[in-house]
Amino acid sequence: MGLLIQSGRIITDRDDYVADIYCAGETITRIEASIDAATLPPDTDVIDASNKIVFPGFIDPHVHIHLPFMGTHAKDDYESASKAALAGGTTTLIEMICPGPQEAPQAAFEEWRDKAAELAAVDYTFHMGVVRFDELAQQQLKHIVTKEGIASYKVFLAYKGALNLPDEHLFDLMSMAKSLGVIVTAHCENADLIDAMQQRLLAEGKTGPQWHEPSRPTAVEADGVHHLATFAEMTGCHVYAVHTSCDEAVRAAIDARLRGVNIWVESVAPHLVLDKTSAERDNFEGAKYVMSPPLRDKRHQDTLWAGIASRAISCVGTDHAPFDFEDQKRRLGADAFTKIPNGIPSLQERIDLLHTFGVLRGRINYHTLIDAGATAAARLFGLYPRKGTIRVGGDADLVVYDPQRTHTLSVDASFSRVDYNAFEGWQVTGKTEVAIVRGKVQYRDGQFVGELGRGQLLRREPTHF
Repeated sequence: MGLLIQSGRIITDRDDYVADIYCAGETITRIEASIDAATLPPDTDVIDASNKIVFPGFIDPHVHIHLPFMGTHAKDDYESASKAALAGGTTTLIEMICPGPQEAPQAAFEEWRDKAAELAAVDYTFHMGVVRFDELAQQQLKHIVTKEGIASYKVFLAYKGALNLPDEHLFDLMSMAKSLGVIVTAHCENADLIDAMQQRLLAEGKTGPQWHEPSRPTAVEADGVHHLATFAEMTGCHVYAVHTSCDEAVRAAIDARLRGVNIWVESVAPHLVLDKTSAERDNFEGAKYVMSPPLRDKRHQDTLWAGIASRAISCVGTDHAPFDFEDQKRRLGADAFTKIPNGIPSLQERIDLLHTFGVLRGRINYHTLIDAGATAAARLFGLYPRKGTIRVGGDADLVVYDPQRTHTLSVDASFSRVDYNAFEGWQVTGKTEVAIVRGKVQYRDGQFVGELGRGQLLRREPTHF
């Protein structure tokens, strides 16, 4: 069955015009000023997009769905996460594979892949987490790139003794990544310094969630970005600093770029609209807002928005990490903030937050919204021009968006299985009406109408030589 979208305002990272789009099979086959539905097959699905915007399907470059972490497991699976993504206009996910330090990379890849394949209603790919670098790991990490089509790694400069790599392994990994053309994404902090500061605060009886941010202040994050950039400079490896939260870290990345380092920067939705006062709420409510790097002073939001507008910050993701408040954050972290499972779920809310607090407030324009929310990630991670734009021959990943529709964010309206919404009661303007994945409507008018398991693993070729 074909699909015709009529009279929509088509916006990409560069274009802005009104036209009709016809999709046959899984691809866009025609974009014309007017396509007569009477000339198309009789079973064509016709969508009237008058007074609506047609966006490319958005890409979230940083999500956690299957996530064993800090003694528990994240609440979402690919059924709930896909539905949340589609409701928020996201049609492609890049999930972080986070194996344990004793787990073989290939086994971890297969575990994450199989969980996605069964339930995904959106397309997906992965960043392969690297938490060990012995001979077996090296062989399997190469295989995951060359045979499985996973062209990006993830490293942690945090979580001492659990996920972080020692510097000698970091250097060897980045050297190998350079030779393979793989981009290395990185959580940038200083694992040793965080560990020392956490132990000091706990010894002083400072155990609540409000002490999470002081245990890993902005200087620690900036040091992590500088550290990553130094290794990138020494190896020639291309790097991507994830969830960058503060002025100092952004400046460290820009300084590195000015001296020739191939570094790109990501921000995530929570850091753009929430500040550290949320994590200071009474009655342990602040635990809902514990993530790493932590929420910062509100002044840092100006740097992040300006970085997105100038394109110094390439991508806006979510770092979606769905943990319940009552059963996980409160129960596990009641005695120490170091035991609170980290994460602020925002997979469904990301684009509406960017539209409301970015576009409608004049901080960014629509082209920047598309670039930061889709196109830049497609280019960086080997998906462009199949994804991230609207063009004949590209995948028919499309979003029909009502830019004037106002609605309220809430846990009841969310498809995620988490028991709270970090933006509960917020009124936002702009909402996805229809989300289409490779030519098939998967979400329409507030309802999932698609097919679980239809999402495809996107195999990518390395491009970062």
